[in-house]
Amino acid sequence: MLRSVPRSVVLLRRGARQLSEGPVVEIREACVFVDSVFPIQLGRFDIRRYIAFLREEGLVQSLRDRLSSVNAHGFRITSLEPHPKDGGVFVRFAYKADSENALVSIERELKRKVQDHGGLPSWLGMSSGNVWMVKGIPWNEDMYHFASPIVKVAFEGPDIHQESLYKLLRPYGRIRDITDPIPVPAGSARFSTVSFQKIRSAAIARNVLHGFEMSSGSTVTRLSTKYEDPIRVHAIRDWLSGHPKIVLPVVVFLLGTLTYTIFDPLRSLMIQGKVEDWFDVQEFKIYQWLRKNTVDRLYLASKVSPPTATDGWKERKEAETAVRAYLADLPTTVTFVHGPQGSGKSTMLQTVLDDTDRKSLTIDCGPLLQSSSDALLVRGLAKQTGYWPFFSFLNSVNHLLDLASMGLIGQKAGMSTSLVEQLQSILDVTEDALKSVGSSHLRTLYKQTRLAEKERSKATLREKQSDGSLDRTAGVKSELNTGDKLLAVDAQLTNTDSETPVEEREGKKRKPENAEDVEAVQSLPIVIIKNFERGPGPSDELLSVLAKWAARLSEHQIAHVIVVSDNRENMKSLTKALPSKPLNLIALDDADTASALAFVKQKLKDADIDLQFSHVQTTYLERLGGRSSDLETLIHKVRNGQQVEEAVEDIINRGVGEIQKSAFGDDEDDAKRLPWTREQAWMVVKRLANQPEISYSEILLDFPFKGDEAPLRNMEHAELISIGTHLGRPSTIKPGKPIFKWVFQRLEKDAIFQATQDLAFNEKVIATAETNIKTYEQELSTLKDMGADTSFWSNFSSSSVLSQRARYLLNKAKTAQTKVETLEKQNSLLKKTLAQRT
Repeated sequence: MLRSVPRSVVLLRRGARQLSEGPVVEIREACVFVDSVFPIQLGRFDIRRYIAFLREEGLVQSLRDRLSSVNAHGFRITSLEPHPKDGGVFVRFAYKADSENALVSIERELKRKVQDHGGLPSWLGMSSGNVWMVKGIPWNEDMYHFASPIVKVAFEGPDIHQESLYKLLRPYGRIRDITDPIPVPAGSARFSTVSFQKIRSAAIARNVLHGFEMSSGSTVTRLSTKYEDPIRVHAIRDWLSGHPKIVLPVVVFLLGTLTYTIFDPLRSLMIQGKVEDWFDVQEFKIYQWLRKNTVDRLYLASKVSPPTATDGWKERKEAETAVRAYLADLPTTVTFVHGPQGSGKSTMLQTVLDDTDRKSLTIDCGPLLQSSSDALLVRGLAKQTGYWPFFSFLNSVNHLLDLASMGLIGQKAGMSTSLVEQLQSILDVTEDALKSVGSSHLRTLYKQTRLAEKERSKATLREKQSDGSLDRTAGVKSELNTGDKLLAVDAQLTNTDSETPVEEREGKKRKPENAEDVEAVQSLPIVIIKNFERGPGPSDELLSVLAKWAARLSEHQIAHVIVVSDNRENMKSLTKALPSKPLNLIALDDADTASALAFVKQKLKDADIDLQFSHVQTTYLERLGGRSSDLETLIHKVRNGQQVEEAVEDIINRGVGEIQKSAFGDDEDDAKRLPWTREQAWMVVKRLANQPEISYSEILLDFPFKGDEAPLRNMEHAELISIGTHLGRPSTIKPGKPIFKWVFQRLEKDAIFQATQDLAFNEKVIATAETNIKTYEQELSTLKDMGADTSFWSNFSSSSVLSQRARYLLNKAKTAQTKVETLEKQNSLLKKTLAQRT
C-alpha cells in the first residue's frame, strides 16, 4: 500500500504545555495552491498578464479575506505568494496537528468556505478556481517555462508504474495519455510524459506534486515535474536539415513559383509604366492644365522654334529620312546607326522620336560597361529598364545555398545564376512589358478609329435624310406630267448607283486594311540601344545578350530596335544574332565643307552674330572637318569673342595635349597601362601626319606591330584612328577626327617631343636588331662546329647547304648591323637636339 508523506510539512516544536493536563499539540505549516486566480501565461507575449497585474493586489486581498474565516485545527494564514505564470496563488498556513487527518479536514473546510462565498476571486470575475493541498515543495519560479497540457514527470528513484501515476494525477483533471519510462543515458533520470486534456489540470498537477515523495515498501521516489512543449521547438528545423535532398528542390520550386506568379507580373507592370511615363508628373493632365493656366500665360508670345542649321545638313538629313522610313513600316530587322563620336547621332534620333510621338525605351551600354562588378552591371540594367522590385542580394544568397548544397548532397541546387542568365531574365520581362505597351496602344487607336467611324456614319445619315426630302419633292413633280422623263432618269440613276457603290465599297475595303497597318505600326514602341561598344569588363556577354534580344524583338515585330554605335565593326554581334537577315545600316559621317559652313553661320546668326567668313577663315574652318562636336566648340568660342582663326588654333592646341595624354601617357607608369606601346602610337601618328591615310596591312608588317592587330583596334576604340574597310576587311587607317590630322602634324613638328619619341623608338629597334645579331652569331657558331675548323671559312665558297645558310645569316647580320649603325647616328643627333633645346 503506497503511503504519501507531505514533504512541505515543517515541524515547529514550541515546548509549551497547556495549563490543563494533556498531550502537547504540535504547530505545523503546510501550503495549498489556489488555481485560476490569474490567467495562465502561454508565452512571453501573452498580454493577459498585464491586465491581471493591475488587479493582483485586490485579488490577493479578497482571497485572504475569504480563506481567513476557516478555523478548523487552528488554521491561520501565514503568507500568500502569487504565482501568476501558472495562474494561481500559494497560500501558506499554520495549523495544529491534533489528528492524522488534519490536512484533509482543513482542505475540505477550505473548499466548503469557498462555496459559501460563491467561489474564489478571479481576474475575469468568474469563480472557476479551486483549492488544492500541496503534497510536494512549492516552486514559485519565473523562468521561460510556460504551461502546456503535457507534464514530464521525472523519477529520482525507482520507476513508478503507470497505474500508480494515473491514480496520483487523475484528481487534477482528465488524462489523455501516460507514456512509459524510456531508456536514458547513464546519470539521467528516467521520466514519463503525462498528457492532460486541459492546461489548467496540468498547471495544478505540476505545482501540487513537484518534489513529492512516494514510498513503495522500503524505497522512496521523488517526483520532479516540468512542462513539455506540445511540439518540439526545433522539430521542423531538424527535419528540414535532415532531408536536404527533398527540401532544397522544393525550396527552389517555391522560390521560382513565387517569382513567376508575383514578382514578374509586377516587374512587367513597372517597366510598362516607365515606357508609357506613368510616373512622370509632367504627363499628368492636372499638371498640364495647371501649367497651361499659370506658367504658360506669362509667355504671351508663342514660341516658334526656328529651323535649325542641321535641317540643311545633307548627311544628317539622309540618315534621318532612313530612320523615319524604318519606323514607318513593320520591323523585320534591326537598324544599326553608326558614325564617329560627335557626329550627331543622338541629336538626330531625338529629333525623330519627338516628331513621331511614340513611346520609347533607351538602354545606354556606356554606364553598364563601366560597372566594377557583375552585380552592379545587372543592377544598372534593371534601373534603366524599370525592372522593379530587384533583389540584388539574392544572387549572393543563392551562391551560398549552392555551396551548402554541395556539402550536403554533393551537387549544386541550381539556385545561383550566371551573369548572362540574370541579364536574359531582365530582358525577358522587359519583352513582355513591351508587348503590353504595343497592345494597349493598339486598343487605344482602335477605340479612336471606331469613334471616328461613328461620327462619319452619323454625318452620312444626316446627308441621306436631307437627300430623302429632296427625293420626295421630286416625286411630287414627277406625278405632274413628268412620268416618262422620270423613267429615263431613274434608269440612268440606277446604272450610276450600280457602278459607284462598287468602287466605294472596294475603297472602303482597302482603307481599313491600310489604316489597320498604320495603327499597328504606330502602336509599336521604339527600343534604342546606345553606346553599343566593346569595353572593359564583361562587354562580350552584355553585347551578345542585347543583340539576341534586339533580334527577337524585331523578328516577332514587338518593337522597332535602333542600335547606335561609334564603330561599324560593332555590328558583328547583331549579324550573328540575325544570320538570315541583313541589318538596316545607316551611316552618319562628318559633314562636308559647305554643310559645316552653313551650320556654323546659322548657329552664329541665332546668337545675333552676323559673321561673313573670309577665305582665310574658311580655310581654318576646313581644318575642323565636319565633326559636329568640334563645330559646336568653335561656335561657343566665337560667341565668347574669339576670332575664328584663334578659336581653331585653340582647339588644335587642346587636341595636342589630349593626344599626348591619351596616346602616350603622362609618364612611364601611365604608359604601361595603355593597351598599346608608345612606339606603336608614335608610328601611327608620324605616318598620318604626312599622309591623309595609310595602308592597314602595310603598317602591320614591320616593327612595332609585327602582325598584332589588337593595338590598332584599341586605338580605334579610343578614337585615335578610324579604320576603313573594303569588301568587309580592314583596308585603310585615317585620323579618328578630321582635326587630328593637324594635331598629328603639330606633334610631329614639335622638336623635343619628336626627338624623345624617335629616340625611344630607335632604342627599341636597336635592341631588337642586336638581339637578332646575337641569334645569327650563335647559329653561325653552330654551323662552324658542324664543319672542319681549319677549312670552315673556305668552305663557304662551295655550294654546300651549310655554306648557303652561313651566307644567309651573314647577310642578315650585316643588314642588322647597318641598321644599328644608322640608328646610332640618328640617336646622336637626337640627343644633341634634346641637349640644345633643354
